[in-house]
Amino acid sequence: MIRQSASWWCFVPHRMKAKNFVRTAADSGYAGVELVDEAHWPLIRDHGLEIVVIFGHDTLNDGLNKRSNRDRILRELEANLRMAEEWNIANLVVFSGQRNGLADDVGMQVCAETLAAIAPKAESAGVTLLLELLNSKVNHPDYQCDRTAWGVEVCRMVDSPAVRLLYDIYHMQIMEGDIIQTIRDNHAWFSHYHTAGVPGRNELNDDQELNYAAIVRAIVASGHEGYIGHEFIPLGDPAAALRQASALTAANL
Repeated sequence: MIRQSASWWCFVPHRMKAKNFVRTAADSGYAGVELVDEAHWPLIRDHGLEIVVIFGHDTLNDGLNKRSNRDRILRELEANLRMAEEWNIANLVVFSGQRNGLADDVGMQVCAETLAAIAPKAESAGVTLLLELLNSKVNHPDYQCDRTAWGVEVCRMVDSPAVRLLYDIYHMQIMEGDIIQTIRDNHAWFSHYHTAGVPGRNELNDDQELNYAAIVRAIVASGHEGYIGHEFIPLGDPAAALRQASALTAANL
């Protein structure tokens, strides 16, 4: 069954207080919260919500594609896997890092080597490592995992059920478009989805170009059984935006 989550950083602390955000999410039909610091985990659990995704390692820009980072990242992933087991957190998000002149095939190989080294421990813990697809055009210049085909090939090389992609619809609309067909063709490699309006990364409303009702239906048709995570930055009332995104998604599940 598909459930919905909301990203903490989009709302707290600049737009909502922590308790108000968690209460609103719980009251609006969300099942979980993601990308939230450990200090707030008890608050989330106290409201009957899951912690869906946490960061697997530091940092986004200096990531998996450098062999010199491998020992550090593996230590960080091992520590976060232990925390994920303790708190029953299903996913750790991981990042390729920036190219910095590194050829795409080399970066792919290095990412796959590092993920393959930790994948058995993730499998044992029942945790999925989500390699996130991000745009390198607007938000994350020079980020290497900026195309679906690149990320899929890394997953193929690792060949573990514990290594999958976080398909961020906002980012991939900017880089590639063709969202629904990409989901149809590659959904076996997508374990988690992120939403936001394009352009602007704001509400899922009529002021942006994506048809989220149709996209949600495509995700449902793919057989997805995980989460759809909302990671947009509200321009208007944040509580109303949370409710609207939940209602739009739920109406098409």
